[in-house]
Formats: sequence, structure tokens, C-alpha cells
Amino acid sequence: MAACALLAPASQARTQDAEIMLLEIYKDLRASHLQDAMAKADALVQAYPNFRVGHMIRGDLLLMHAKPVGQLGAGLNAPADKLKDLRDEARVRLQSLVARPNPDLLPRSVLQLRSDMRHVLVVAAAQSRLYVYQNVNGQLRLVTDYYISQGKLGVDKFREGDQKTPLGVYYITGRVSGARLPDFYGASALRINYPNEWDRLNGRGGSGIFLHGTPSDNYSRPPLASDGCVVLTNEDLRRLEDSVDIGKTPVVIADQQDFISKAKWDAERDTAARLVEGWRADLVSADSQRLLKNYSARFKSADGENLKTWFDKDLRPLASVNGLSVTLSEMTLFRYPSRDDMLVSTFTLESKIGKTRSTQRKRQYWAREGGSWKIVFESMI
Repeated sequence: MAACALLAPASQARTQDAEIMLLEIYKDLRASHLQDAMAKADALVQAYPNFRVGHMIRGDLLLMHAKPVGQLGAGLNAPADKLKDLRDEARVRLQSLVARPNPDLLPRSVLQLRSDMRHVLVVAAAQSRLYVYQNVNGQLRLVTDYYISQGKLGVDKFREGDQKTPLGVYYITGRVSGARLPDFYGASALRINYPNEWDRLNGRGGSGIFLHGTPSDNYSRPPLASDGCVVLTNEDLRRLEDSVDIGKTPVVIADQQDFISKAKWDAERDTAARLVEGWRADLVSADSQRLLKNYSARFKSADGENLKTWFDKDLRPLASVNGLSVTLSEMTLFRYPSRDDMLVSTFTLESKIGKTRSTQRKRQYWAREGGSWKIVFESMI
């Protein structure tokens, strides 16, 4: 990219992404092109004057004209904790930029989406990254990714005020515009449904978890900086909102995200789908004992009932009917984040007995127990 373009007025330079500009500086430094790096750093802070990492890098470049620089932030006079935050942000940004997942690999946590789900948001907290995948006729395609901040104390939220970001499969349930928000939340806020049913069953609490923007006095926040929300720059959040459909956009938050080959992804999706299809076949068998074998002895209902109490009340009457017809549709399948031994399936169940039809939306959590998979929680949604 020509230096004259990088030194264009801020209104023009700002059309470039700040992270890409940062990566170009990094490439020049790796190639010992100090003057080119300096010109690009000048352009970066002109385009993004409140991007503190950009100012730190520019300060280091100025210092390099006089002496060797051993670490990021050597040219910046700031408190130690602020320097650490800036170094951490620069480090995770650069690592993510030079080590993006291969677009031919797929997120293991997302195995199947409904046809009306345009996108899924996949958060890798350890990398401070949010990946946007598009649903293209049942296949996932990586569209873009964004730097994010998470809770000050990391992930695995358990209670209100613990300053941790939750791990799980969630959905965007609402949007609050910036005009109705304190400046702290930035341009807008997208609410997710934490705690979900699995969180509540396991005693997890708290509320008010959003994907939201950044206060106007700063371009971005350090990797560990929120009270539990997922925080993006205001520009990135505005771009992200184009991918969001309220109620139809899953958000899968994990500490580490695994990216696997399509062949392995297909195999894992087929395994999960066969579990649910086996359950459906057992449901229509008119053999309640056969159906019961799909469930774990440690099953608990949303009301805290054990397996026998819940099954006798909710499923046995239906499972004992001859001539029952059941079809499943609009299915989603996820491998539960940070839990290699759990799957979650959601589907629309249409049952027919004679001329009587009923439709319900159901969610099941499957856990691996030894060499088999069992349902540990099931509910209507």
C-alpha cells in the first residue's frame, strides 16, 4: 500500500480497518522497514486518535530511532497496569491477525443450524476473538472476525457480579440502541439469553449479559475489561449488527474453539443427528422402556424432578400410544462449548395420532456416559 494513501486525511484513512493497519506496521517492523512502519503508525493514530494501542506502537517506533526497543510500550510513560493492558491487547490482536483459522476448517461447536438462521457468532475467549459464520445451505462459511474484550476475571460465569463471561450456547434476544444507553455501553447493546436453561439447572445466575460497544473516549478495551459482557469496538459492533436477527442468531461462547476439517465436522454432525433420530424412533415404538434407555439416571427436569417422576408425567403417556407418528424439523445441533462430552439439540416436534396433531419446540442436552450418549435435560422452549 502506498505511503501517500496512508497519509491521506483522516476521513479517507478511516475507511481502512485499524487492525489491518496495525498488521501492516507489524509486517514492516519484521522486515526492518522502520520508515514505512512510522508512516503507517502516523496514519493509524490520525485515523483512530482514541486507539491507545496505536499510540503505544507509534511511541515505540519513535524510540527506535534512538535506541533498541526490547518490549512493547517502552516508549510510553504510563502506569504499569495500563501498560500491561495495552501490551495484552496488542499481543492478542497481532496473534489473531497472523493466526486466523483456516477458512477450510469449521467450528466444532456448531454442527447444524436451522435454514432461517443466516449467521452464527462464535466467540473464542482465550484469543479475544469473535468469528462470524454464514449459513450457506446448511454449510458454514467464515465471513469475518473481530477483536473482543471479556470479563475482568475471565470466563465461566457462575453468579451476579463475578466479572466473568458465561460459557455456553446462547441467542441474541434483543437490541438496545445507543440513544437509550449510558456511554459506557457504546453504540448499542445486543442482549443474550444468559442464564439459559442449562445454566439455571446448574445453579448459575446473574443477568444483563450483552454484546456491546465501547465508551466514546476509547477506541477499544483491554482483553480482560468487562463485567462479564462481550465488548467490541463501536465500528465493529455496527458491522456485526448486519449479521444479527433477533431470536435467530446463536452466540456460542467458549474459552477455546476447536476448528476441524469438513470430513470430521460432517462425521460429528451425523453422529449427533443419529442420536436424535434414534430417540424419535424409540418415541414412536410404543415401548416406553425402550425410550427410557435414552435418558440418564442423573436426569433432572427444569422443575427439579428426577427421571421417573418427569418421565411418568411428561413422556410415558405419549410413548405408550400405538399409531403415533412423529416428525422432527428445524433442527439445530451444537457441541456444548468447553464440554467435549455434551451435545445440545433443538427441534420442532410434530406428533400425530389419528386426526389429532400437535407441535412443540423441544431442546435436549445429551451427555456422554461411558461409551454411550444419554439425555440429561429436556424441556419445551
